[in-house]
Amino acid sequence: MSKVYAVGDIQGCAPSLKNLVKKIPAKSKLIFLGDLVNRGPDSLGTLRYLKQLQEKGRIECLLGNHDLHLLAIDAGLRKTKGLDTVQPILSAPDRAELIDWLRHRPMALSNGKILTVHAGVLPQWELQQTIEYAQEVEKALRKKNYKQFLANMYGNMPNKWNNSLKGYERLRVITNALTRIRFCTPAGSMEFASKEGFANGPKGYVPWFKAPKRKTQDTLIYFGHWSTLGLLRHQMVMGLDTGCVWGGKLTAMEIPDSGKPSKDLEIIQVPGYDHPLKM
Repeated sequence: MSKVYAVGDIQGCAPSLKNLVKKIPAKSKLIFLGDLVNRGPDSLGTLRYLKQLQEKGRIECLLGNHDLHLLAIDAGLRKTKGLDTVQPILSAPDRAELIDWLRHRPMALSNGKILTVHAGVLPQWELQQTIEYAQEVEKALRKKNYKQFLANMYGNMPNKWNNSLKGYERLRVITNALTRIRFCTPAGSMEFASKEGFANGPKGYVPWFKAPKRKTQDTLIYFGHWSTLGLLRHQMVMGLDTGCVWGGKLTAMEIPDSGKPSKDLEIIQVPGYDHPLKM
């Protein structure tokens, strides 16, 4: 039986990506956990390679905050920032094709036992709700007028889920939870400034996966986004952003068919990018 692996943030590190894929057993499938592009040396090469693999049915890619940032820049709604490395994509002859492919990628995936997501989930959300909410954002991104969603996507408020939320406020909370969350209060109010490890969070906040009444506690969750955690194995939660773009590693971890974690899950790692500004 072919294996399935989740892979942490690539962030445009195409050489590391290609090295990792070579090490993955043949016929295995890969789920990339978002932040496919930006800050690494070859965001364009990364997108082209992933698109090719996805069209062959070998992989799926989730959207992360850096991928949404690229979509917003392409739409003329944001400007590139100091460490951005997406300009080659914007100048490429296949720009429109790559952008169209990117905005049709999912925000979260599940087989009913396991959840893969870029950043995390809010404590009030059950597994099926998380997938349904992710699909609301996916639908907005795939519409002809998707740029209207992107124009209203940014902002830290509302910072808490409410079932009565509608329109762009609702989509913004969903997007922030799936692609930006690290810390939240036990009741689910999100905080976006802190990027430290989970032992050094802001007062009154906990890592999203330590929220005491989180409704996905019995779901095995793989996520990226939080490089200061390194490789995290915390009960039913696996954090795979091992700082590839900052001189760390690019990590793949096996996803078990059973939906239950074990010490025997295979981990495959390759060296990351020797970033001149690495932390």
